[in-house]
Amino acid sequence: MYWTLELASYLSDAPWPATKDELIDYAIRTGAPLEVVENLQSIEDEGEVYESMEEIWPDYPTDEDYLWNEDEY
Repeated sequence: MYWTLELASYLSDAPWPATKDELIDYAIRTGAPLEVVENLQSIEDEGEVYESMEEIWPDYPTDEDYLWNEDEY
């Protein structure tokens, strides 16, 4: 399983929180690339609910990862 920012962006508007099956269904319905569906299928799942993309891809960049001062803009 591998993620890129481009692949993860297909799940940015997903209905969080969601289960693995709901995310797969969302990816298929929105026309996400096959790699997104394959990545979701490869997740070892025990029926858990995911709150955000960070729970699926722990290295997913967040606002804290960018080094700019929002007060300046």
